[in-house]
Amino acid sequence: MFLSALGLLVFPAIMVFAASSDLLTMRISNLSVLALIVAFLALSLLTGMPFEQIAAHLACAAVVLLIGFAFFAFGWIGGGDAKLAAGIALWIGVGQIFPFLLYSALWGGMLTATLLAIRRWPLPASMRRLTWVDRLHDNAKGVPYGIALAAAALFVYPHTDIYRVLLATVG
Repeated sequence: MFLSALGLLVFPAIMVFAASSDLLTMRISNLSVLALIVAFLALSLLTGMPFEQIAAHLACAAVVLLIGFAFFAFGWIGGGDAKLAAGIALWIGVGQIFPFLLYSALWGGMLTATLLAIRRWPLPASMRRLTWVDRLHDNAKGVPYGIALAAAALFVYPHTDIYRVLLATVG
């Protein structure tokens, strides 16, 4: 029971860490993605998720990784974003992958448009002392798309198989 309750919080904690890391450093740690993989596999096995369902989640993550790396090759997203999206897809699974991708695109578009609009204005000198704010304001830098990915993931997480299984074992 305690493990399941803790398991419910693992995914949101990793999402918050990945999003804040991307915001502050414009990088998504490979450790975040590794933590997603290890935690999913451990929790899915501990909760007795059927092997076929685990395999479907793995296949979903593999497809998202392939598409993500294609987007990375075209320069549309960063490599960390591609890996994070695949790690999220592992947790989200086939049943919620399309809502996740839709929300990621919508919120990512809003984030990008907002950031591009803000970058047109001069950054106050007091804000330039904050390295992460100066980095976000730099037109030569990309967009911390991990924020949109994490927000979309948290939005659909309560509708996923792993969430329902963990919730059922808590109560």
